[in-house]
Amino acid sequence: MHLSLPLIPFLPILAGIFIALAGMRLPGRFSSLLASGAVAGSFVFSLSAFFQYRSPVTLELFRWLSAFDLQAPVSLYYDPLAAVMCLMVSFVSGIILLYSHAYMRDEADQARFFSLMSLFVGAMLLLVLAGNLPLLFLGWEGVGFCSYGLIGFWYREEKNADAGRKAFLVTRIGDTAFAAGIFWLFLLCGTLSISEINGMSALLPTGIVTAIGLLLLGGAMGKSAQMPLMVWLPDAMAGPTPVSALIHAATMVTAGVYLLMRFFPLVGLSPTVCAAIAVTGGITAFYAATCALVQRDLKRILAYSTMSQIGYMMLGVGSGAVTAATFHLLEHAFYKSLLFLGAGCVISVLHHEQDIFRMGGLRKSLPGVYWPFLAGAACLAGLPLTGGFFSKDGILAAVFAQGGILFGGLYLLGLVTALLTVVYTFRMVFVVFHGDGEEVSAGSHLMERLLVLLAVLGLFGELLNLPAYLGLGSWLGEFFQPLAPAQPHLSPVQELSLQAVAAVVALAGLAFVYQRYAGGRWRSRETSAVPKLVDFLQNGWYFDGLYRILFVRPFERLAGFIDRRVEQGAAIGGPDRLADVTARGGELLGKWSSGRISPYLCSFAAGVALMLGYLAWSVL
Repeated sequence: MHLSLPLIPFLPILAGIFIALAGMRLPGRFSSLLASGAVAGSFVFSLSAFFQYRSPVTLELFRWLSAFDLQAPVSLYYDPLAAVMCLMVSFVSGIILLYSHAYMRDEADQARFFSLMSLFVGAMLLLVLAGNLPLLFLGWEGVGFCSYGLIGFWYREEKNADAGRKAFLVTRIGDTAFAAGIFWLFLLCGTLSISEINGMSALLPTGIVTAIGLLLLGGAMGKSAQMPLMVWLPDAMAGPTPVSALIHAATMVTAGVYLLMRFFPLVGLSPTVCAAIAVTGGITAFYAATCALVQRDLKRILAYSTMSQIGYMMLGVGSGAVTAATFHLLEHAFYKSLLFLGAGCVISVLHHEQDIFRMGGLRKSLPGVYWPFLAGAACLAGLPLTGGFFSKDGILAAVFAQGGILFGGLYLLGLVTALLTVVYTFRMVFVVFHGDGEEVSAGSHLMERLLVLLAVLGLFGELLNLPAYLGLGSWLGEFFQPLAPAQPHLSPVQELSLQAVAAVVALAGLAFVYQRYAGGRWRSRETSAVPKLVDFLQNGWYFDGLYRILFVRPFERLAGFIDRRVEQGAAIGGPDRLADVTARGGELLGKWSSGRISPYLCSFAAGVALMLGYLAWSVL
């Protein structure tokens, strides 16, 4: 039996369950070691499966659901897409859990934290390897449940509990669309197997493919925080920093993009769905970049940057560039986990201060954090020759190659977003690490070593997918060749020209932000000349307020009405009124039981009269 595949998701799941049941009775650090060891084991088995399987394989473990003709086994499906996702999720999650071992050392409730973290990773790996729709849905919902618990981990503070509930409720909207889409697929195809559904997709009517594709896109919008279901992600920073790193780099927000990649043989058949995916990604990328420009909270800047980069991935999928989108997903996992973990180091040594304008000069005090963080920032900004430059350029090139007014506009929007990305990224770097500041003590050496490893992977990630014009081969492109659809071809001159444009845009943005923020020059310009615009962007274009007016307040009014009329009026007031009626009835009857004979004679006479009247009516 192929043991490596089932152990990839089930090791962290079993570890999470064990920690939840027995963690409180075990030594304090045992929970973190067990969770880290389980995820490390998943990475080892992911490597084993990568070298063992050269072609897609389906592995049925046992029968799970059986009713009439419906058979739903626990079935795992392993192909090139699952292979790279398993390696990325298990590796990056393992790094984050090792980091958490040091970061959470003073927390009291470590068993709950590491149980949820291990289950989170296991649920994501189960989602990636799911061979049928029920197992995919189980992993999908498992990711949502664990994110709810981790975002609200410090639930004793009301705002943290609210953030967890907000993430859960907003993603429920997308989950409903996702559930409707996969149920419709089952009704149409008569099978639960994902590979069989993808194989039958060409036989489905175009209109139905479009409708199902839009439902799947709705699910992806929720999990991957894309417009209009993106409002939960900035508030998800309420959880511990390792949770933010895990959500943004390796698990939840990539789940929606993975869903569209997994079902691309279906959704790719509808130009309408592809255009909708691309437009959603392009607009979200621009929206999030504008919001990140003015944020003061270090983690919220990174949160909006994640939303923007996921938008690029959606833009790539909508353009048919599955390989380029996957490459950007992998590259993003490396540098975004690096940036969040680096931010955690900064926040930790500054006693949980997150306002970047209360920092400064940390380059001298924290060189072990500054240099890896700078490398991650260069990748996020897409500076030339970094992995982030090539991964983002691959998506923009694919968008450009599609041609037409729509994709031409999306290409220009992507370039503008790339410029904004450079500005908000190095604004963060210069304000936090440059200029003058107080001396602080260095953090954990383990944390800093992990940052260096991620920095190397981020900087040299382009080796996974080198541009074709170099003639050195593209490992990821060749590996994905059986899955990736044919792409419009660009000549080497066109590719080089597009890369030159992207490089000029990135360097121009860097020059602007250096002139404005380097060396502490921002301190004289902290007050904005356009405060209303800053407020608009800081508040996420007021989407939260809009949703509160459209949905939250009407629901609160409805709940208040039900409370007053139903709960207070009927459920609580009803028994009291019934008791009053009974008591008054008793009082009236009591008046007839006074002990005087005249009321009794009257009652007797009335009763006899009624009986005689009834008998007379019956005879007649």
